[in-house]
Amino acid sequence: MTQFADPQTLSKADLESGSIFAPKFDANGLVTAVTIEAGTNEVLMVAHMNAEAIEETLRSGHATYWSRSRGKLWKKGETSGELQELVELRTDCDQDALVVVVKQTGHGAACHTGRKSCFYRRVEMIDSAAQLVDTGAAQLFDPDEVYRG
Repeated sequence: MTQFADPQTLSKADLESGSIFAPKFDANGLVTAVTIEAGTNEVLMVAHMNAEAIEETLRSGHATYWSRSRGKLWKKGETSGELQELVELRTDCDQDALVVVVKQTGHGAACHTGRKSCFYRRVEMIDSAAQLVDTGAAQLFDPDEVYRG
């Protein structure tokens, strides 16, 4: 298993401008990962990665996350066929967040609801209350059919 550098051992300059990858994991050993589509830069989803998920993503070339609800590694699309081929992995300036640039395969749906993006609703104020309004994003597959059993 790859050991990433400890960000606390790096100077601010090395952390922010150097070539050493030293992800700053939170108290649960996770870092937030925003996944975007290569070419369009559309935000597909937000998930979390631990060191093992990052390592597997880099090794396999397919986005792998840490499922907090299942408590295990989650290779995106393993069940649905909607795999995410890694194009690029980026980190922000202080290395506490990642951007996973992917080619979304299958039907092109990153969301388990069958939509391209998990962000298919917007928040609007209606009658002084925040409400969710569907953006009209089409379902690219039927989740009941794909995930049954």
